[in-house]
Amino acid sequence: MTQRIDQRIIELFDAFTHSAMDRREFMTRLSGLAGGLAAASALIALLEGSDAQAAITSSSDPRLEAGKVTYPGRSGPMKAYLARPETEGKRPAVVVIHENRGLNPHIEDVARRFALDGFLALAPDALSPLGGTPADSDEARQRIYTLDRSATIGDFLAAVSYLKTHPGSNGKVGCVGFCWGGAMSNQLAVHSRDLGAAVVFYGRSPTSGDVPKIKAPLLLHYGGLDTRINAGVPAYETALKAVGATYTVHMYEGANHAFHNDTRPARYDNKAADLAWERTVAFFKKHLS
Repeated sequence: MTQRIDQRIIELFDAFTHSAMDRREFMTRLSGLAGGLAAASALIALLEGSDAQAAITSSSDPRLEAGKVTYPGRSGPMKAYLARPETEGKRPAVVVIHENRGLNPHIEDVARRFALDGFLALAPDALSPLGGTPADSDEARQRIYTLDRSATIGDFLAAVSYLKTHPGSNGKVGCVGFCWGGAMSNQLAVHSRDLGAAVVFYGRSPTSGDVPKIKAPLLLHYGGLDTRINAGVPAYETALKAVGATYTVHMYEGANHAFHNDTRPARYDNKAADLAWERTVAFFKKHLS
């Protein structure tokens, strides 16, 4: 477990990263909670972290083949990061869907982790229609909410199709998403008939009216302190039960939104993250092998 920060600060940061709040307003409000600008500035490093600080797998790991690719999406050519084991053979495939900061080094690292666990992992860049993910995370967040929702879902459905017919795939494809990507993982479960399994990390739930369209088994991870996302969970679970869906919900008590992201020290929870990862890998191996 990482250093505990006042929950009001965590919730303010969550509001900043999921709304139209600009950085000036965020820093003003953070300074008020932290007791001054100097204290607020010191907290920024813990809240925002660094994509480079928690890379678990090297991009040059000899056990892997990994690098940039493009695939045909609904919006046109889609940039993506593809990782797979170095050894020959057909693998279960997973679409890895990024947070609202776009395809950054952390998500590429997550794709490599899946490859080390025996999967063919593709991490698309949802911002490809706008030129790709910018280096500035604030700009990435602003851009991602300008995307056309229907076209973006189509771009990720195309990723499922790409992996289904990839020569390194066994033809079975799952998806996993984090935060914004968790919501997109839910949408793939709603819209894709080719999806073999879906995992959601603290993503917004689909509407109850869309739940009957879900055929793939679901694994749903939520942080116990994530009141914003968790508000939609009871209705989602009620709708899933009503249609006899195959699903499992795990609520990680004491964990915040984004508890799996090890580049964000303020919210990362190593115990919850490790357990959720173990459950995710086992779930995919059960349904995609």
